[in-house]
Order: sequence, then structure tokens, then C-alpha cells
Amino acid sequence: MVEKFEINQSMLLEKYTTTWDAQKEIYEFVSQGPKGFIRKVIRYEHLGSNIYNLGFGDWDNDKGIIDDAIRTNNNDSGKVLATVASTVIDFLYKNSFAQIFIQGSTPARTRLYQMGIANNWNEIRRLVIMLGISGDNPEPFIRNKNYDAFIIQAKRVY
Repeated sequence: MVEKFEINQSMLLEKYTTTWDAQKEIYEFVSQGPKGFIRKVIRYEHLGSNIYNLGFGDWDNDKGIIDDAIRTNNNDSGKVLATVASTVIDFLYKNSFAQIFIQGSTPARTRLYQMGIANNWNEIRRLVIMLGISGDNPEPFIRNKNYDAFIIQAKRVY
């Protein structure tokens, strides 16, 4: 099933319907395309304090793990990325003081995430505080600058 993910009034992105398991801190959905129906899992792993790592990939039934190295190529990457983004917003809504660490399993995947962020930057920056990390140095996200990872947190009104 496909829903719309509303970043703002003028921008709706297609996304998949997710289910949330609060005990495991995971979201699940099914990718649908030429490769069939593929179970995807997004896990928010608590690293300490208010920091969570976003893990994402296909569910491997044989190993009982999230495989973040597989390339599905199910011709729905835009929907998949919008679905992951929608869970980030939902997770931050449920955990308003959380910071989410995001890094692709490869530099190419991190670059793919960065392109998605850059393409939707005007909308994203209204919702969250985004930091880019180069080496060990976090800084406010700058479009067209390459980063090794990202940290996202909700904007809070005091």
C-alpha cells in the first residue's frame, strides 16, 4: 500500500505504509516492484544518552537480521527513501529529545542519502536540525558539501 508523506503543503512524496514496534524500536514496510515483495526494516538503536543509530535494510529471514549491504533494485528507491524519512519524523515526534545518527553502509549509500536531503532541503530544514559530519567534525548541513554521516534532531520551540 502506498501513502503520501507530507513534508509541507506543497510537497507530497509517495511512501509505503509502515508498522511500528515500540519495544524493538523498529518500523517495517514492504517494498513492491519488479523483484517482488521485499520486507524492509528501519531500526532505531539506542546508543546512549539521547543518541539513536538509524539502521535500515532488507530483512534476512535465514539469518534473522537486517541486511544493510544488499542492493534490492526494486525500482522504488524514491518511495523507500520517503518512507525512511517519514519514520525519522515520526520517531522524533515520539522522542522529541532524540538525536538520530545516520550513515550509509557504504560511502555510495551515504551519498544517496545526502542527495535525498539536498533535493528536499528547503522542506527538511523547516522540520529538523540537520548536522553533517566530516571526519569527527559536526557542522550545520550545507548543500553540495560531502559528508561522512549526519545527525538529525527535532526543532523545539521553547
